[in-house]
Amino acid sequence: MRAASHSSQPRTYLDRRVTEGWSGKGIGMRTIRFLLAFLILAIPAASFAQIGVSIAIGPPELPVYEQPICPGDGYIWTPGYWGYDNSISDYYWVPGAWVEAPEEGYLWTPGYWGWGDGGYLFNEGYWGLNVGFYGGINYGFGYGGFGYGGGRWDHGHFFYNRAVSHIDETRIHNVYNTRVEVTNNTHVSFNGGRGGVEAHANAQEEAAAHEKHIPAVTAQTERAQTARANPEARASVNHGKPETAEAPKSAEPGEHPAEKAAGETAKAPSETAKPEAEGKAAEPKAAVHPNDEPAIAHPAAVDSGNAKADKKYEKQQDKLIANQNKERQKLQEKQDADHRQLTKQNASDARTQKVEQKHAQQTQQQTQRHASQQQQMQSRAPQSRPSGGGGGRPRQ
Repeated sequence: MRAASHSSQPRTYLDRRVTEGWSGKGIGMRTIRFLLAFLILAIPAASFAQIGVSIAIGPPELPVYEQPICPGDGYIWTPGYWGYDNSISDYYWVPGAWVEAPEEGYLWTPGYWGWGDGGYLFNEGYWGLNVGFYGGINYGFGYGGFGYGGGRWDHGHFFYNRAVSHIDETRIHNVYNTRVEVTNNTHVSFNGGRGGVEAHANAQEEAAAHEKHIPAVTAQTERAQTARANPEARASVNHGKPETAEAPKSAEPGEHPAEKAAGETAKAPSETAKPEAEGKAAEPKAAVHPNDEPAIAHPAAVDSGNAKADKKYEKQQDKLIANQNKERQKLQEKQDADHRQLTKQNASDARTQKVEQKHAQQTQQQTQRHASQQQQMQSRAPQSRPSGGGGGRPRQ
């Protein structure tokens, strides 16, 4: 492959290694096409992924955007990326979207731009049983540079990590909460070269590259084609900050804030489910794990007229809430360990359900115990002193 020119404007060239050296003299076009087809089929998948366009200048940074809400079970987040249109010598933004996995157990390895042969080449993404190398790029929403922390398959069902995935827990109940490690806390969108991410595939990622793969499904290729045809998606028009960075057709109506930037892990709680009938309130879902419980609320301040007693009571309340939060965290860690053990042992659905029932019982018992402790604490609250008018001062 020829080296790309380092000019101020992006320049491209096509990899012609397959056809280089062939002459049209004495060889019919049908014969040439047959030989080309044969050679392409003989190329290994790992090599085929890089055949295409090499660019002298890397793509813009990854834009900041909100993740749309997951439309339902079995959908996996495929992050947005910068594509390249050789006909206009410009990058264009392909928005991220929730996509149904082509097969049970399959995960998405995002594509990435990497430096090689004097230019930036795009390595196509693929579906596989394990997540491979994607350049160490921090695409966010579970793709922190290595692997995928947005969810996992478990006995035929996909479980979502609500720490980084925007889901509606009133409709999707396969959830857990685990912090995702970010190996690259930047918005750089390419690997290698000047200013690129310095990362190399480890043994696990190398092994994943040689497993059975499924290329991007129709929904993904159509999304890329739509983005390519949209002038507003071009970097020369949006200056690297596309107005709509996520695919709207994959989102459900809602106004939740999602993970704002790549690598961010804070999530907003899901909306309350809409009533099934007019005037009927939605029933709250029973908590299975401590993390499903709402935060422990601080009671209203007491004003008994005795500032010293009120202050002492306030400190007691703070201490009680701190201890209860520690107990919640301890129980959550124990239950998370149970989940990891189930996955490691490839436990059956029946056993998994039994463990989840046990977790729900543990969580309920802890919640009841904490409520009882709060009631006992409130019963010891300082009482208002009688005033000269014979009436007690009302509590705030």
